[in-house]
Amino acid sequence: MKVYFVGAGPGDPDLITVKALNRLKAARCCVYAGSLINPEVLRFLPADAERHDSAKMSLEQVIAVCEAARQRNVDVVRLHSGEPAIFGAIGEHMRELDKLGIGYEVIPGISAFQAAAAALRKELTAPEVSQTVILTRTAGRTPMPPEQELSRLASLRATLCIFLSTPKIAEIAQVLSGSYGPDCPAAVGYHVSWPDQKIVTGTLRDIAGKVAEAGFGKTAIILVGPALGTVEHASKLYDKHFTHEYRRGEPE
Repeated sequence: MKVYFVGAGPGDPDLITVKALNRLKAARCCVYAGSLINPEVLRFLPADAERHDSAKMSLEQVIAVCEAARQRNVDVVRLHSGEPAIFGAIGEHMRELDKLGIGYEVIPGISAFQAAAAALRKELTAPEVSQTVILTRTAGRTPMPPEQELSRLASLRATLCIFLSTPKIAEIAQVLSGSYGPDCPAAVGYHVSWPDQKIVTGTLRDIAGKVAEAGFGKTAIILVGPALGTVEHASKLYDKHFTHEYRRGEPE
């Protein structure tokens, strides 16, 4: 018996991996994040699969489902939205499973920040503009380490992908403006890749007002950085004068 932590992707059922799809189709017991996962993804489960909505469960209750499944020698699919390793709280699940001697495996998924970049048709690592992407959030019920506060991260002027923080967009824009400048490009994606996807773009100066007007809920992601604007620099990867080991065989 094994527990599978499976990434369901950002919402679009077509954006799950083949490995995740196969695991879902064979599932007999599934614990899923009901408040975050597109119900269309759950249609891949067999009709008779046991289902548990973790939005209504504590960690102890989730682990109890796993223990009961072990007694029946039934694998458990723990279905997470996006990519389980990013704000998925899988670490605490794994620690409890380790205590019980229950094995587990992680099947990665596409994250919302990737779906947002695709919807925006932007490269987050723009040549000579930003070669660093930071995935972060603001403090909520889970506090932030002081050295990872937005005001400190902003000094890097990297591309920021901010999760779970849309209600604080006005505060975020104000904090980031000090390092990025008020005219720095910003975007917020709600339900990226879902049928009701909405994207607003602007600058740190006006993005909070646009988000308020759009009425976005918490299921949104904030992207900030110069890479979201117009980028004129080209990478050296396809420069006709540039060769390296990954293009071996092409004329030098």
